[in-house]
Amino acid sequence: MDTSPAIQTQDKFAELYTLAESQGGYFTAKQAQSVGISRRQLSYHTSTGRLVRVGRGVYRLALFPHSPHEDLFIAWLRTGGRGVISHESALALYELSDVMPAEIHLIVPPTASRRHSGLRLHTNRLEPGDVTTYKGLPVTTVPRTIAHVSAAGLADELIIQAVQEAIQRGMVTKKQMRELAQQQGGRTQRLITLALEGMAKA
Repeated sequence: MDTSPAIQTQDKFAELYTLAESQGGYFTAKQAQSVGISRRQLSYHTSTGRLVRVGRGVYRLALFPHSPHEDLFIAWLRTGGRGVISHESALALYELSDVMPAEIHLIVPPTASRRHSGLRLHTNRLEPGDVTTYKGLPVTTVPRTIAHVSAAGLADELIIQAVQEAIQRGMVTKKQMRELAQQQGGRTQRLITLALEGMAKA
């Protein structure tokens, strides 16, 4: 059995590739170290073009194309992969609104570190059915996202736009939106009702 350093390094990179593949090609220095790749090796392979450093402690396999949502991948990995893209950032990821959030919103466990500049961290309770994967990122489902931004006070017209576009694109059904309106009540119910009435008149 060949256990030369070159073969061992290939094996480590194969393991890293498998890990990064599930994350859109992105990974952290900590994750690389967990499979036996040192920071020195990361620096070397970055200099050779095998890896691309995209942020502090965050890398991308050069074989993977640059993602238009690279900022979201970096933010998610900065939380140790424990966060879920949410609120206005989820709307932007789904392309359901013209909103351009100044900060990246993620829902994290209450025990997660809060020391992440440029990130807006929330601790909303999430059920398993409230989270999905979209474009390689964990994100709150469309109904849950709409409930969150409504509760957070996003402008009426942006929420109505999001509801209508989600229905038109087949991401949710009118029935699902009516159910969400019943469950949430208050402002969410009012805005979903306005969105559905607007579609009926169109």
